[in-house]
Amino acid sequence: MDDYEKYEKDCKKIRKVNESLLNEFGMWLKSSGLSEKTINNHLSNIDFYVNEYLLYEDATKAKDGVDDVDMFLGYWFIKKAMWASQSSIKGNATSLKKFYTFMHEKGLIDKEDLIDLKQTIKENMPEWLATLGRYDDPSIEDVW
Repeated sequence: MDDYEKYEKDCKKIRKVNESLLNEFGMWLKSSGLSEKTINNHLSNIDFYVNEYLLYEDATKAKDGVDDVDMFLGYWFIKKAMWASQSSIKGNATSLKKFYTFMHEKGLIDKEDLIDLKQTIKENMPEWLATLGRYDDPSIEDVW
């Protein structure tokens, strides 16, 4: 089996696990009393993160993606998601905080990882939004 076949096989396994995680996450969100629309937004955001971003170059499991949020929201999402906006970056950050809180409650990530994720989002949000502004401004050549 070559590297690409192994990558594809690994991604297939991870997508199956992700499907189960997303179903559980949806039930977890529902139990917190959120509206169906809000739940669907969170599920869509996390589906994009775990099944597109985390599988884009490597077959990365959702539990191992807790450290990737800075690269995702500060660079990849801005470049790859045509719908990237200030509100979508903030919405994704909220979804990621909820998802990894759920992952922590399931015992899949450490408390320190969750704390680091929330701190990264808090500290880097202004820079992510500024980067998006530069990216959307045609007069600015050096965005990054």
